[in-house]
Amino acid sequence: MSLDILKGLATTFKSMGKKPTTVSYPEEERELPPRFRGRHVLHRYDNGLERCVGCYLCAGACPADAIYIEAEENTEENRVSPGERYAKVFDVNMLRCIFCGYCQAACPTGAITLEQNYKLAAYFPEDLVYHKDMLLEPKGHSTIGSNIVWAEPAPPQAAQPIPQAGKVFDGSQASAAAVGLGNLTTERPVFFINEEQDEDRRKFAQGKDETR
Repeated sequence: MSLDILKGLATTFKSMGKKPTTVSYPEEERELPPRFRGRHVLHRYDNGLERCVGCYLCAGACPADAIYIEAEENTEENRVSPGERYAKVFDVNMLRCIFCGYCQAACPTGAITLEQNYKLAAYFPEDLVYHKDMLLEPKGHSTIGSNIVWAEPAPPQAAQPIPQAGKVFDGSQASAAAVGLGNLTTERPVFFINEEQDEDRRKFAQGKDETR
């Protein structure tokens, strides 16, 4: 019994003086990996039109049935997206979402991405159903979000038209994998490296491997 206590104290004394692996949240926050999957964002084109064309592919791909969409036809008087339809209603139920990213992978226009917002706490379940006005980028903002680190570049010979340059489908060049995403930069490493933040964590992982 006393030997077990001494072993426990030895572990305690060994860890004293070491830099803690935890942070004082919310005063401090850890840097997140580029491919971290947090809350969804609906994106716009650079001409202000919404990328979502109400095709229901994201809702169909969702294994948790967390996305609800109601589509409506575009008109010349009320053009919301470049396609025939737009999403009049776009709800994401965060109580059901498993953050798998299937919706982002299924979207042909890069309209929905999972970003680095992970502060999703609420007191009431209805507050965790995010509606279109909560998900959509504000007017004047046009980004492709985390698609920049997820989308695979296509062969250069697979050129397709996109609506970015002339704000219409005018034959501007892009890649087949980036139709609707704009001119993506070339693929770059997405390894998350923060030596100061992860220094003690790596030592801890190595110690576990040695004891096995």
